[in-house]
Amino acid sequence: MGAVHFAAVCNAASHAGLEFPPLTQLGQNGLMLAEQIFPIENKPTKECHASTIVETPTGLVAAWFAGTRERDPDVGIWVARKTEGKWSEPVEVVNGVQSMNLRYPCWNPVLFQPKEGPLMLYYKVGPHPREWWGMLTTSDDGGETWSWPTKMGEHATLGHLLGPVKNKPIQLADGSIFSPTSTEVDVETGDGYWMVHFEISKDLGKTWDVIGPINDGIEFDAIQPSILTYENGDMQILCRTKQEVVGQSWSKDGGRSWSSMTATQLPNPNSGTDAVTLKDGRQLIVYNHTTRKTEIPSRQMLNVALSDDGENWDPVLTLELESNPRPADGRHWGEYSYPAVIQAADEKVHITYTYNREGVKHVVLDPKKL
Repeated sequence: MGAVHFAAVCNAASHAGLEFPPLTQLGQNGLMLAEQIFPIENKPTKECHASTIVETPTGLVAAWFAGTRERDPDVGIWVARKTEGKWSEPVEVVNGVQSMNLRYPCWNPVLFQPKEGPLMLYYKVGPHPREWWGMLTTSDDGGETWSWPTKMGEHATLGHLLGPVKNKPIQLADGSIFSPTSTEVDVETGDGYWMVHFEISKDLGKTWDVIGPINDGIEFDAIQPSILTYENGDMQILCRTKQEVVGQSWSKDGGRSWSSMTATQLPNPNSGTDAVTLKDGRQLIVYNHTTRKTEIPSRQMLNVALSDDGENWDPVLTLELESNPRPADGRHWGEYSYPAVIQAADEKVHITYTYNREGVKHVVLDPKKL
């Protein structure tokens, strides 16, 4: 990495008071694999975004939304499966067709494999995030075929149920599916509020209860939470915000009530993150260590940080760092964003993310070397 770009990384890091490593090379610091799920030169759609990944008994499954551009009505949910070390050709498995004359875009798929029952694929349909609704389809064969999708329904305190809005649910000890989600209200009017809530199902998605919203969207505009768990039973969420920081909230009663939203040490350029509790008890987040004001702005750098307690974070990897000249049209220049992260049964960490809106990149980390 050149001196200019290393200095820019340091500039971004100083925003949060954290030292930051240079761009990680394959084979360094636990980075085992970096691959495109499909060749960009043969991409099936013009653009793609918002990937999700899950491990099933038959292998890895990834999904994302794709079409001409985000918000265009031809955007559907695409899926690929990795078996015997190779990703399958992506296929569109659901879309937003409402009738012969009406089709809405799809958004933010989330894959989840419960301990018992079929693989679940949650996604949203609607003209924009203020009016979308949650959908659910399931697979009994590891993502090869899918059920007829169903609308998740409504709840008296919320309106449309959404399911997990971007990041994966967790499954509680009693088998309940605990989905982190959020709403965006009246964003274009200037009276916009971003609020976090949770949707809980005890019957594998047939019915849902709601907890929250847990914030008023005033002090912190927070969306797209991910859930971390602790040995003592505490839970923590990490959220995208408009306040240039990753937001957090804590629960000490199994998710029934939550603390006020506060800032973490980590910056956020109003872009999605994801996090996972590792089997060794450490917490891992994938995020953009930038704001819109840092020398490397917004989504042009993608990073990994670790924590033992959820409060003190140590940046350990730089997965992506824009170093190419800006293209003439400037569109989606150096966008590495919207990560999804899981830890597989073999304890390896799998991450997928948007690669310049043209591809979905998959990387594998060995957490023992982080």
